[in-house]
Amino acid sequence: MEIAYSVNGVPIRLTYERWFHITENHDDLASYYFEVMEVVENPEFIIRGNKGSLKATRNIGRDKWLVVVYREISKKDGFVITAYFLDKKPKGVPIWRCSQ
Repeated sequence: MEIAYSVNGVPIRLTYERWFHITENHDDLASYYFEVMEVVENPEFIIRGNKGSLKATRNIGRDKWLVVVYREISKKDGFVITAYFLDKKPKGVPIWRCSQ
């Protein structure tokens, strides 16, 4: 199990079982495990997801956006729900943006 810290300082878990489930449905992510964790820690922006989830997003190439959906349960615990690629910038109003 890996841990990444969200922009709010919350440890976000990604278990190997969850990673297996994600890559089973999104096989194009199979070699992007560490990039998924990096996007949680260093997103370009975050948009609000469904049912209290957050979507950390980063552009990782021409027409390639990595989106990681996660939930912060408390100030001390959170987990990755899923991750996927998009070929265009995700829609939604950013609730957090990188200051760079």
